[in-house]
Amino acid sequence: MTSRIPRDSRLRLVRPRPLAAAPRAVNQRRPRRPAPRPPEGTPAPAELAGLARTGLAGPVRVARWADTALGSGSATADGKATLSAATAERAAADLGLSTAQVCADWDTARLAGLVEVHGDSARPGWRLRAWDRDDSAVLRGWVALFDAWSLASPEPEEQEPAAVAEVVSAMPQVLSFLQLSAGPVPVEQLLDLLQQRVTELRTERCEVPYEPGPAQPALPGARQSPESGPARPAADSPGPVDPGADPDFAPAGDTPLAPLLDWALRALVFVGALTYGDGQATLTPLGSWAVWVKLEQICVAAQSPAGNIEQAAEDMLRGCAQLRPNAARAEYRAWLAARPVGNAVTELIHAARGEDALLRGLAFEALRVVGAPAEPDVRAVVDEPALRPYALLWLAEHDGVDPEDAHEVLTREEATWLWVDTAAAVADHGESPMLVRHLESAVQPTVPRLLDEVRAVGHPRTVQVLVALAAAHPDPALAKAVRRAAFQVHTGG
Repeated sequence: MTSRIPRDSRLRLVRPRPLAAAPRAVNQRRPRRPAPRPPEGTPAPAELAGLARTGLAGPVRVARWADTALGSGSATADGKATLSAATAERAAADLGLSTAQVCADWDTARLAGLVEVHGDSARPGWRLRAWDRDDSAVLRGWVALFDAWSLASPEPEEQEPAAVAEVVSAMPQVLSFLQLSAGPVPVEQLLDLLQQRVTELRTERCEVPYEPGPAQPALPGARQSPESGPARPAADSPGPVDPGADPDFAPAGDTPLAPLLDWALRALVFVGALTYGDGQATLTPLGSWAVWVKLEQICVAAQSPAGNIEQAAEDMLRGCAQLRPNAARAEYRAWLAARPVGNAVTELIHAARGEDALLRGLAFEALRVVGAPAEPDVRAVVDEPALRPYALLWLAEHDGVDPEDAHEVLTREEATWLWVDTAAAVADHGESPMLVRHLESAVQPTVPRLLDEVRAVGHPRTVQVLVALAAAHPDPALAKAVRRAAFQVHTGG
């Protein structure tokens, strides 16, 4: 007897579908939120772009020099995108600058997306190409630099890295206060706010002592954990502590925050977000506008169906799984706006390493929204088998390859591994017809070849994917062949 279809039936080849499109889309019809207007007195976008062009004139000059003088030649020497000494000296001679100024402008150009470094060579970013004609490209470049303010100035070497990280995490609240104040704010007031926010961060991490000990003096206005109960003074305590007696007051054993606040404010001055002097800090028009944009993004996220803004990366991705791609990208942008870029990228990479294939794909969709700041972290996971296909596709698109053609950078084995991983996501979160349609996206021209190569790649979900596909496919002969392949993988045959 023969089956109703040829055993070597051809598969219709289609472009691989983005994983974000795998789950069933839901109806997202809801009233449109009126376009928000910036606070009164905010300059027009064209004027803001002019301010950004003025502030970034030096980095643009160095980036254009590199484009003209270096072309595709070597620009860096340490594999970390730092300008090599020989290149810096050459640029300094050509531009009439010091080597230190050239290196500083180079680093700023990288953070603003004006140059992109790949290996030891550099090339101009798309923002540099559009710099003179596209105000939105200029403002995006400046906001990218604003987001990376903590990288624009060296961290104080004498400070604990953990304390620096806490201050970076707390600064969005300080910036929001500056923006709402709409004028100069005394540094002492900002320090008090910073101390309160750092205390809140530690309380959220449940950093409370488990052993009896001396009472820890509370910061002015800090919230006490209800579980901790009233603090008990030590037997040898000399008496109450007056926080106002010491301008560098901090909880016992903690790093004083005043020097770190000074570093953060000076770093924000460097990127052009605020002015700082005479014991006061004031947001510049660009800084005020950027903080307002971030606050608006947070408000949009808070009004979203899932309210993902305060969630960890994994929970945020799960909340976005049922959204259409455009709505999901809006959620990613708002989620990213509410936290330091470096921390957000680390969270997304960690979520991608989990067992849920859907979250893996969505994590890299969110990393596409991050853009250039995520490149080092994405390159660092290329050698991890579970993340390699996703990372290679991300890097190809980042390098300018058309998303429709990016899959061509994958080997046959990598494409097959990705096909199985995507099928696992569909099997876990999609519907049977979708899994059947996913069969059409395989790079193999025939079902037997697909099954042979799926068995060979060794994906940990191979058996479950094949069993689900066999149960979903309406053709009995094909379903039987897929079940046989699943049995062979299961028994090691």
